[in-house]
Amino acid sequence: MSVNHGANLYDLSSKYGFSKDEFMDFSSNINPFGTSNKAKEYVINNINMVSMYPDPEYVNLKKSISTYCHCLEENIVLGSGATELISSFIKTIKPNKTLLLSPAYSEYEKELNKINSEVVKYFSKEENNFVIDEKELVNSINEGNYDLTIICNPNNPTGFAFSREQVEYILKNTTCYVMIDETYIEFTETNIYSSTKLVDEYNKLFVIRGTSKFFSTPGIRLGYGLIGDKNVKEAINKNLDLWNINIIASAMGEIMFLDDMFISNTIDAMLRERDYLTKALSSIDDLTVYPSKGNFILCKINSKKLTAGELREKLLPKKIIIRDCNSFDGLTEYYFRVCILKPEENRLLIKNLNSIFK
Repeated sequence: MSVNHGANLYDLSSKYGFSKDEFMDFSSNINPFGTSNKAKEYVINNINMVSMYPDPEYVNLKKSISTYCHCLEENIVLGSGATELISSFIKTIKPNKTLLLSPAYSEYEKELNKINSEVVKYFSKEENNFVIDEKELVNSINEGNYDLTIICNPNNPTGFAFSREQVEYILKNTTCYVMIDETYIEFTETNIYSSTKLVDEYNKLFVIRGTSKFFSTPGIRLGYGLIGDKNVKEAINKNLDLWNINIIASAMGEIMFLDDMFISNTIDAMLRERDYLTKALSSIDDLTVYPSKGNFILCKINSKKLTAGELREKLLPKKIIIRDCNSFDGLTEYYFRVCILKPEENRLLIKNLNSIFK
């Protein structure tokens, strides 16, 4: 397992002599259009709230999340980012044996190793466009007698996503805990692909979301988990610090989860640009482009004219950063990933790639 979360803008700024703001970071997967103006304006106009403690029960924040996710308030746990909740859930249920759908975010395996869980990786396959058959997955879960199955949905970096009906099939036909990381779900059709509505019905399901990517707020460190298992929820809460969500994060969450205009505008813009990038990348003969339900697209340099690492180095002087995916188990040095940025930046990326692969 290689731990790599993409570009370090501080290091790159020092190395290349550009400011952090000059880089077009196609490796970060963060919504390029920024966060909710309603939420920002509220914070600006109420900055004196920093002299107050947050509500220790976070009643209004949980109401907003409940409305947004269509689940019961009582099934919500709050964390300082999604990664804290990944760690807390794994430490709470202590799975002896875990099935990890791969390629995958490295923090899952890192946290499983801390508790000495036996990790078995279920790899999606290139020849199937990284699509996973839920019936074959269920057979593997039951044959392996796993305590926990971890699914990133949509998957980072492949872009594949199970529908809610497929997730429900998995839940109905297995007995293990299923942890679904929905970090990127809001960039696609949530009414088809999100599993938040299933939490109130299936106790073995734990859905994790953060606000870093879709709401473009990595700095406030706000994450939330949804689970119907009362004992697990209480155990997680016991291990979390009092006031683990700061008052600015809480206030922004209360507002941005209900900012329908921001949400719909973001989805429209991101889907439009994802379609453009998918088509434009697919027009480059040297590349294989995989379908994605996330705000990122996985590509393979099938001509092998250069590696993804070499491509990244060629683009950096142009102030463009892509993600070399060689660090993901199951992928090779010829895979790279790009996220969706603003229209002008997406077009500049394509212009530079066309120049390199001409």
